[in-house]
Amino acid sequence: MADFCVYPGALHGQLPAPPSKSAAHRALICAALADGNSVVAPLASSEDMAATTGVLRSMGTEIDFTADSSAKITSGCRPQDKMVLLDCRESGSTLRFLLPVACALGLTATIAGRGRLPERPLGPLMRALKAHGISFSGEKMPFIVRGRLTPGRYELPGDVSSQFVSGLLFALPLLDEASEIVLTSPLQSAGYVDMTLAALGVSGITVEPTENGWKIPGGQHYRPGDRAVEADWSNAAFWLCAGAAGGEVRLTGLSSVSTQGDRAIVEILKRFGADISADAHAIQCKAAKLRGIRIDAGPIPDLIPVLAVTAAFAEGKTEIYNAARLRIKESDRLASVTALLRGLGGTVEEFPDRLVIHGGKLHGGIVDGMNDHRIVMSAAVAALGCEAPVIIRDAGAIAKSYPDFFDDFQKLGGGCDVVQLGKKL
Repeated sequence: MADFCVYPGALHGQLPAPPSKSAAHRALICAALADGNSVVAPLASSEDMAATTGVLRSMGTEIDFTADSSAKITSGCRPQDKMVLLDCRESGSTLRFLLPVACALGLTATIAGRGRLPERPLGPLMRALKAHGISFSGEKMPFIVRGRLTPGRYELPGDVSSQFVSGLLFALPLLDEASEIVLTSPLQSAGYVDMTLAALGVSGITVEPTENGWKIPGGQHYRPGDRAVEADWSNAAFWLCAGAAGGEVRLTGLSSVSTQGDRAIVEILKRFGADISADAHAIQCKAAKLRGIRIDAGPIPDLIPVLAVTAAFAEGKTEIYNAARLRIKESDRLASVTALLRGLGGTVEEFPDRLVIHGGKLHGGIVDGMNDHRIVMSAAVAALGCEAPVIIRDAGAIAKSYPDFFDDFQKLGGGCDVVQLGKKL
């Protein structure tokens, strides 16, 4: 992977927000489960998108990509009469969304993954599937899954991964009879489940909310059609935080009524004291004096790395709490964020489920990208406010979700170069 040297400075200008990876996963899956032709657009290339499209193809879906960033689906998922390989690469969304779907279709499949994916929690979902007719050859990937999912009552914790819930919501409408999802603990990251429910609604799937979960009628059919992928609040957050810490950035295409939970970035930056405003066409954030705040990480885990960087530029103390789940992401993000900020001269206190960040000057230096796309992009934002350049090792992890990140960084006036151990190439 490439190393990048990022120089201090400020970003100025306007960008279209990239398409949402989270929305694209959901749109592609719904289209692949429909009978008939569908178009999903726009799509941004990334390792996670390649993982989902690869697994859908292995499940029998015919997907063709066009020059205008569209995916045409002409034949959907269907039962297979042979063992199939479902390679989820490093994508937790791909694994947790499509494992239940494969079980609903009765596929015999080898489930594979790489990086930290085999270490990330899957046990609660596997137990729910085992209780409804599915067998696994082992507890950790790679494993072989066999059987056909049966309808009934599915109990899941809500505080490990909302993706478990979304995976079952995709799969259970395909069963012959009704099923129920019952949460045994409060749901975290509820916005992501809302995104799934919205995608299902567009596809003609009925889901009925209950006091502790959802009822899903069986015998349903996904409706084909064109599906628009909305812009991504998660990746937009990096540019908005860069604007708050210095400079002025304007992003187009974002929906103020999106179900994406990371839309909360706007209110959080306002609480920091950022100068952030919106009109009918764009949202803009520019430099302002920032102050420390308290942030509940539960609903917005993906925002925490860049919010921690923002906190390092804020006067006073910022506490990020309810954050234990960040330890089971692409990296242990509490440890990764702590190492990032301390490596640049910041002051951070790390606890099992929270961080306390004391604002001050960041000096610059060499940091590790931890093979985690959000750590790499957060390090680039941190570099803007440092006194000296920052070398980010293994910065190629951005390919997981935002391969064009450094291109867009430069479009906004940011300075960066590919380097090798500090030597410019």
